[in-house]
Amino acid sequence: MGVTAKAEPGAGLLKPNDHTLVLIDFQSQMSFATKSIDPVLLRSNASLISKAAAGFGVPAILTTVAEKTFSGPMYEEITAPFPKQELLDRTSMNAWEDEAVIADVNRIGKSRIVLAGLWTSVCIVGPALSAISQGFEVYVITDACGDISEEAHERAVQRMVQAGARPMTSLQYLLELQRDWARAETYDMTTGIAKEVGGAYGLGIIYARAMFGAHGG
Repeated sequence: MGVTAKAEPGAGLLKPNDHTLVLIDFQSQMSFATKSIDPVLLRSNASLISKAAAGFGVPAILTTVAEKTFSGPMYEEITAPFPKQELLDRTSMNAWEDEAVIADVNRIGKSRIVLAGLWTSVCIVGPALSAISQGFEVYVITDACGDISEEAHERAVQRMVQAGARPMTSLQYLLELQRDWARAETYDMTTGIAKEVGGAYGLGIIYARAMFGAHGG
């Protein structure tokens, strides 16, 4: 018996209204020891996903650890798109063990959790495995995470994938939320974010518009 194709998105694709983005410990002290990704690229990718989430109206949780006493402030690239967002400061390395974070997860009420932050092997593995064990569907934006070595980052990603987490990249996150260039209401926002912090892809958009007046919608 054959199957019939339908012009519909797969259930595994993210939509702006079906998940919570949790951004964890993007702070100075955590960044100093991060070696698995260039800090400029990390900040750019963090900016991209923050702008994407804010622009598409994705509910977000911003959480820090020991902000005032040790780790320092969260990246401005993350806080700027959410100017009225409260930062939830913790003592626990695993954000899923923090009552304030969990209260926000339950208040928002989404069964899908998208994670990014520092470090992959501690502050991302902890909530990823914890959320999965409680029945949540977890995605990890792996190029908006970092660790003290490439080995630490890769082993952490493998561990999460083996537990059922779904890895993705920052640009993939932005484009998956848009998913159709005919969606005119978010077209300029999506391409604007890509031009600003989308790396070579953004340069391509700038070039195409400047040289040929190209428009994807």
